[in-house]
Amino acid sequence: MSRIPPVLRPEHPAPRPLVDLLATVPAAVHGTLDSVAVTGVTLSTGDLHPGDLFVGVRGEHRHGAEFAADAVAKGAVAVMTDAAGLALSDGCGVPVLVVDDPRAVLGAVSAWVYRTLDERPLLFGVTGTNGKTSTAYLLDQMLRQLGMVAGLSSTAERRIADERVVSRLTTPEATEMHALLARMREAGVEAVAVEVSAQALSRHRVDGIPFDVVGFTNLTHDHLDDYADMEEYYRAKLPLFFPEHGRRGVVSLDSEYGPRVMADARIPVVSITSHPEVVADWRVTVTHEDPFRTAFTLNGPGGVELRSSIPIIGHHMAANAGLALVLLLEAGIPLERVRDAVHERAIEAYLPGRTERVSGERGPSVFVDFGHSPDAFENTLAAVRRLTTGRTIMVFGADGDRDATKRHDMARVAAEGCDILVITDHHPRFEDPASIRATLLEGAALAQNQPEIHEVSPPEQAIRVAVNLAREGDSILWAGPGHQDYRDIRGVRTPYSARDEARAALREAGW
Repeated sequence: MSRIPPVLRPEHPAPRPLVDLLATVPAAVHGTLDSVAVTGVTLSTGDLHPGDLFVGVRGEHRHGAEFAADAVAKGAVAVMTDAAGLALSDGCGVPVLVVDDPRAVLGAVSAWVYRTLDERPLLFGVTGTNGKTSTAYLLDQMLRQLGMVAGLSSTAERRIADERVVSRLTTPEATEMHALLARMREAGVEAVAVEVSAQALSRHRVDGIPFDVVGFTNLTHDHLDDYADMEEYYRAKLPLFFPEHGRRGVVSLDSEYGPRVMADARIPVVSITSHPEVVADWRVTVTHEDPFRTAFTLNGPGGVELRSSIPIIGHHMAANAGLALVLLLEAGIPLERVRDAVHERAIEAYLPGRTERVSGERGPSVFVDFGHSPDAFENTLAAVRRLTTGRTIMVFGADGDRDATKRHDMARVAAEGCDILVITDHHPRFEDPASIRATLLEGAALAQNQPEIHEVSPPEQAIRVAVNLAREGDSILWAGPGHQDYRDIRGVRTPYSARDEARAALREAGW
């Protein structure tokens, strides 16, 4: 089954004469634009609405312009493509606008169609390998506690005030992103937290969006299926800290790339750290941690001090909360207003599948987490171990058709951080799941610590094995699936929830 969430668009789009676009995006016009007005823009015929401008870009396997006739049949009033796409869309019956690189201008086109710059909300962008989603959710909740109407675009979901829709991509395509912002404007949203992936920057998905403040969490081993090496991955992230994307920045120094971002940024930036040995403008210090919350203090220039807590475990989560707070302050929200919202008060955020406790008061503690990199495993395992009186049990698998270079390190870190390791499947996609598990077993064998290791497939059985091995006082960390409600098996999204399976396993075991 396809389980593709809908695209959020403005409910009352205002038509724009297409000829006026040429002042913003010069293009060669084949046909006449007289009386042609557009109300939307899309790359996909599946999302097309009557009145849309259909944009045909070259894909990995096919050129989007091949679908121009289908787009017109569904109501597209014009097509934009490149020279190769012109030949493919010949005779489609509507005007064709030709540009050198349609994807490179998609942000500008979408901003023009949806009037993104008109009465826009306060915009926050967060990038990094790990912590983007958590920081965005914490920021969203802080905005709500400030009394603002908030919007969110994250890996897990899009949120417009209290309306929620499951996400397709970490950062939507430019057409979807600008449509979302227009929908938020209709709903009176005052501030928006946006996760910005490296792929989003490389593929122009946030072009035309002027972020007021941008944040950097960290950069660690991931996505080397998309980028040749860590240097290329870093260079993909960095442009968020250039004037074309951000106006001010907040940079965490908790990874080795933080100081590089500070040095290479082309906008004003301030620094933050949770490491006591690191010098930074702002500092996060954990003051209390238990299985249900983490309390922390944020100290900054001029003796500023804020004390708050979050309903999630982990020093890295407190660091994310501190980053979110400084993003608010750098956006110009007065300190006293922020203090009234969070000082000596909990930040009551719900982070789906981010070290999410799914167990009750009896039996082992069970956490489901989205982490899927060596660094994420290390941080989350450390948090779980600090709060565990018994043994730490970890369940995980690895994505198929994604960065295979990190699998050995993921398994090694997992093995070194737990007492019992259950290796299972995640999204095999078009890879052989048994082969993925074999690679993970190889990585686990590299660990200095050798835990008790089990190989169990499928994951529904793996979590039941873990629960049956557990005793009172033990903790189970199931890493990888997090908030996701499906498994990708040979291109088919099969309904599946790790959180539901974990709860069912606990019930079956009598906990």
